[in-house]
Amino acid sequence: MTITPSARRVAPTLEAVAAAAGVSRSTVSRVVNGSSQVSPEVLSAVQGAILALNYSPNRAARSLANNRTLVIALVIPEEASRFFGDPYFAAIVQGITRELDNSDYVLTLQLAQSRPSEKTIRYLTGGNVDGALVVSHHSDNAFLETLQETMPVVYNGRPMRFDTVRAPTQSAYFVDVDNAAAAARGTQYLIDRGRERIGIIAGPPDMPAGADRAEGSLRALSTAGRSIERVTYGDFSQVSGARAMRELLDRFPDLDSVFVASDLMATGAVSVLRERGRSVPGDVAVVGFDDSPAASSGDIQLTTVHQPSEAMGAKMAQMMLSLLRGEPVEHQCIMQTHIVERDSA
Repeated sequence: MTITPSARRVAPTLEAVAAAAGVSRSTVSRVVNGSSQVSPEVLSAVQGAILALNYSPNRAARSLANNRTLVIALVIPEEASRFFGDPYFAAIVQGITRELDNSDYVLTLQLAQSRPSEKTIRYLTGGNVDGALVVSHHSDNAFLETLQETMPVVYNGRPMRFDTVRAPTQSAYFVDVDNAAAAARGTQYLIDRGRERIGIIAGPPDMPAGADRAEGSLRALSTAGRSIERVTYGDFSQVSGARAMRELLDRFPDLDSVFVASDLMATGAVSVLRERGRSVPGDVAVVGFDDSPAASSGDIQLTTVHQPSEAMGAKMAQMMLSLLRGEPVEHQCIMQTHIVERDSA
């Protein structure tokens, strides 16, 4: 059947909602825009009319009226394969979108890589978004400074000092955990269970989480009088974890445990241990970090440091919405971690 233009459903208008609620058009507009200058009775009537008519505000008109785009950018300075292959990102994005679902804002994804194209930078700074949420940034992401100069920015993780003279680290807004303390706690877990020859697979030193987790785990080893020589580095991916585990075993075949700075790297490490005929946790105990789905998806489930990734994403979105409303916001929010005990240690 062919649907003619006249047969198509006509979207309800602001005037139709006003007529159904028995109020003026301006009153409906105030309700739609979140104004508190309406009585509870009027608010209830207008909301009932909106539901009954299935009215959806015109985003373009509202953004023009408010001089806003009603768009928030999610900026990921990583390759697409890294973003889609790491469950940590999924948890962060789930928290962000859950919070934004209750607002007028939509989220747009920008996989910016470490040095994004001029087109990406022009888009982000050209008035197309109202703010930016940045996840997985590196020390050489100098373009982030430009973003901070043009819009509100909230980081997932403590911002590192960019490779520029002006680095507004002190004024940045971010949500994080105490990565150093959490990594120290994960390493201490192995020490407390009598492990003597403890290895460390650290994350990339050009990322805040990588640098802080390395510092915390090495500090725990040093305080306990354990050797700090058994250290190698990965990039938080499963492949790099496997590569790092091979390197550690080649250099230190007497290894009896390993703290790994991410669950994905830890799954790669476990696969190599089994490949080399080492039992987990009998021969080598393993502690990961994140408590992502990767920690519980394999045959050997990982003991790991839990960080509240989804809640961190939600808090980032809350901070951004508050900034966009012009409300006072604390510059940092540090969330809690804890050890989750499973099979690997």
